[in-house]
Amino acid sequence: MTKEDFLEGKLLLIDKPLGWSSFQAVNSLKWAIRKKFQLKKIKIGHAGTLDPLATGLLLICTGKSTKTINILQGQEKEYTGSITLGATTPSYDLETEIDKHFPTDHLTEDLIQEATSHFIGDIEQVPPVFSALKKDGKRLYEYAREGKTVEIKKRPVSITEFEITRIELPIIDFRVVCSKGTYIRSLAHDFGEKVGSGAHLSALRRTKIGDYNVNKAISPEEFGKLLQIDS
Repeated sequence: MTKEDFLEGKLLLIDKPLGWSSFQAVNSLKWAIRKKFQLKKIKIGHAGTLDPLATGLLLICTGKSTKTINILQGQEKEYTGSITLGATTPSYDLETEIDKHFPTDHLTEDLIQEATSHFIGDIEQVPPVFSALKKDGKRLYEYAREGKTVEIKKRPVSITEFEITRIELPIIDFRVVCSKGTYIRSLAHDFGEKVGSGAHLSALRRTKIGDYNVNKAISPEEFGKLLQIDS
């Protein structure tokens, strides 16, 4: 990999670590490239944010490849993860503490498997209040942290596949293939309501974006090491 490669444009498949923001991952690569080639600046950006509590595929574009970010963002995505039934959180995931508990005695494998069918196809979702979406120029999570209630409109999304891959109550594992803009946290929350028991997302990993697979991705740390070895 040469300086010209990055300036002309490269698409990098990065496996984002747990606890990192997407911005941190991009910044890590940016710093490594600038340091290696003694560049004052370089265009770099990612195609689709992952929450800090999620891991997996992050497509990072450099140079002229940043022009393709909108196209990449629009591609179908695949996720795997875990939903914990019987409890909800305000953020719909582990970012916030459990606020309510619900019974799970009535849950059966048939009920859980059948519930997935209600979420396949074109559906409407209410995004989590703890999200980076903007309302009146302010991010929703800012309102949430201030304890303010805001009206959040439903948004149309499309879910092509939704399957439960393991049931070990109160935790169920899943795989989902969905459109841009789908909130898996909202899917977990709504799934809990559908089976008559609250739920929250307890693990999430993005495995695919379009034809790009996380099994071809490397960590930011591995990228830094490769950059020193290569060129």
